[in-house]
Amino acid sequence: SLPTQIGRHAYRIVQEALTNARKHAPGSRVLTELDGAPGEGLRIRVSNPVLPGTPPGPGGRLGLVGLAERTRMAGGTITHEMQDGRFILDVRLPWEA
Repeated sequence: SLPTQIGRHAYRIVQEALTNARKHAPGSRVLTELDGAPGEGLRIRVSNPVLPGTPPGPGGRLGLVGLAERTRMAGGTITHEMQDGRFILDVRLPWEA
């Protein structure tokens, strides 16, 4: 089973990613994927459509800053990109064997 501390970080990361998706792509379907195993790590991938003309909203990009800080606290890595009209957030957290 996933260590408690990493599970808490994963929960908060998904929570923030979904909040960001709701803010930047309201009403859109969001794809959330979690995968991993002990010794391999936990991968969290959240993606949503990029809606043209949607303003970034108050505090634009601060959500990503918070996600990066939480990910680093957990000893993980974070990347994000726009690909094929979707914003993709990819987080990897350590999961000891």
